[in-house]
Amino acid sequence: MNEINTVVCLHGIWAHGAGMYLIKRHLEREYGLRGLLFSYPSVKGTLDDNAALLSQFLREQQLEAAHIVGHSLGGVVALRMLANEPDAVPGRVVCLGSPLRGSRVAEMISRIDWAEPILGNSLPEGVLDVAANEWATEVCRRRDVGVVAGSVSVGIGRVAGRFDGPSDGTVAVAETELEGARDHIVLPVSHTSMMISRQVADQAGAFLKRGEFLREG
Repeated sequence: MNEINTVVCLHGIWAHGAGMYLIKRHLEREYGLRGLLFSYPSVKGTLDDNAALLSQFLREQQLEAAHIVGHSLGGVVALRMLANEPDAVPGRVVCLGSPLRGSRVAEMISRIDWAEPILGNSLPEGVLDVAANEWATEVCRRRDVGVVAGSVSVGIGRVAGRFDGPSDGTVAVAETELEGARDHIVLPVSHTSMMISRQVADQAGAFLKRGEFLREG
């Protein structure tokens, strides 16, 4: 892959693009990338609407190529955009703690009567109804996709239910697996701390540069 110097950073649900600022800054300072923050209506917007907004954002920037780093739901939105638009600009994708095989926590919350407005539209469509692993395989055939999972169980999952294996407190490690992904790594971080972790940012930068994560030896 030719050198790509731009990375677009996407936040997760109930968040804003500013939440990805530290990752953006680290990728700029340490990896020479030009970082862009993208915000989208994670609750009000549908999955396809938000994917279309991301596509529009890329066109408005007049980019010939761009990497994408998405935290949680942001990774699902990025994959959806690439699934809907096979001819989108080239670049690698890193999903940080994204529920790509569904989410037990989100499923349990969805059973609560008053939870529907909180979960919104994108998360049910891209995580609960039909998980990314069911429709994003083709994306993995066309471009490099890397996934970072966390193993520090601090988060809403501790309240909403138990996990059957290691988790980041919100998303189980098993729920981050994506068939066809180029690489997958588990780091000692929680779901929220991924956005401020230097280790996570370094792994994202490594994958964007060379298509694989850093490992000892």
